[in-house]
Amino acid sequence: MKPVPFVAALLASGLVGGGVAFAIGSTVWDGETTTVIRESAPADLQAAAFESDGAAVTVGDVYARAAPGVVQVTSSRVTQGFFGPQPGEALGSGFVIDKDGHIVTNYHVIEGADEILVNFSQDDGVAAKLVGVDPSTDLALLKIQEHRRALTPIPLGDSSTVRVGDEVIAIGNPFGLDRTVTAGIVSALQRQILSPSNFTIDKVIQTDAAINQGNSGGPLLNTEGDVIGVNTQIATAGSEGNVGIGFAVPVNTVKTVVGELLESGRVEHSYLGVSMQDLTPDVARYVNVPERGALVAQVYPGSPAEEAGLQGAQQTVVIDGQSYAVGGDVIVRADGRTIRTSDDLRQIVAAKKPGDELDLALLRGEEEVEVTVTLGTLPDVSADTRG
Repeated sequence: MKPVPFVAALLASGLVGGGVAFAIGSTVWDGETTTVIRESAPADLQAAAFESDGAAVTVGDVYARAAPGVVQVTSSRVTQGFFGPQPGEALGSGFVIDKDGHIVTNYHVIEGADEILVNFSQDDGVAAKLVGVDPSTDLALLKIQEHRRALTPIPLGDSSTVRVGDEVIAIGNPFGLDRTVTAGIVSALQRQILSPSNFTIDKVIQTDAAINQGNSGGPLLNTEGDVIGVNTQIATAGSEGNVGIGFAVPVNTVKTVVGELLESGRVEHSYLGVSMQDLTPDVARYVNVPERGALVAQVYPGSPAEEAGLQGAQQTVVIDGQSYAVGGDVIVRADGRTIRTSDDLRQIVAAKKPGDELDLALLRGEEEVEVTVTLGTLPDVSADTRG
């Protein structure tokens, strides 16, 4: 399964400044990239009703419970342009998770911000402190000083129980239209998208609930009103608005990240330090190995993989019009588990912690070699195919 390219997806945040919205690639500031906004009429949600525990629950019921906990997040910074300092603002969404004033949003909404404001309505901007960020999952945790009685936390659900076809509801601030609700279903599970640091985010929820610029960081809810994901990206297919394919980071990932940010202010991901390509049947025949495994295209300098002696490709060949890096190790097992694709290895690495050991079985020429790698910590910026 290939991750959705980050540069080909439209981040569901909106950038505002001088009445124009911006948001392509990672966070884009005023004066750099513009996007023409085409608003479409909201869907008629009055007739929509979901079934929950045998009783009809309308979109309005869920909205009434959850909307008070959804906020608008505005981040601003000043950049040096050709004509001097240029102010810019990024607009997104977020939601309250506890009575202590913690708010979850997307990293790309607040990336590089000098100031972050949280609005519960159009006229009540509250300064927010940045607790911590995790670019590799595109998540950020904020904190505001607000009376506990003024806060309405939205309960976090369990994304492992979500099924394709489940009805879902999204609440956010598309194009700055505060607390807008849309509804749809879970279109697919186990998707992969790329984070702002080009790290693969696994187990992503795909939905057809309308998500647009400004929805980034807002909650995707089930019919119980529990958060099952954080709306993060939409696929554009050349369009500038919603085409019915949106992606949400699963709430179980959110729980893990938030827990680490609350504890230490940072998140550490395990790191192997290789770029990989899948071993296709044609490539397998070319390099004379079984039709399974992950080709090691490159071993990054100073990485745990280099220290363990893994070897990268020696040459590049073109097979059926596609380039492959061959001549390096082929990883066929990890901790005794068969590796059929690079995603298999990536998931095993992701399940471990920095400092854990990883036993690898490699095909090196006609030999099978076994090595043990002590995993490191993922750097701030990584290639999209790194393990």
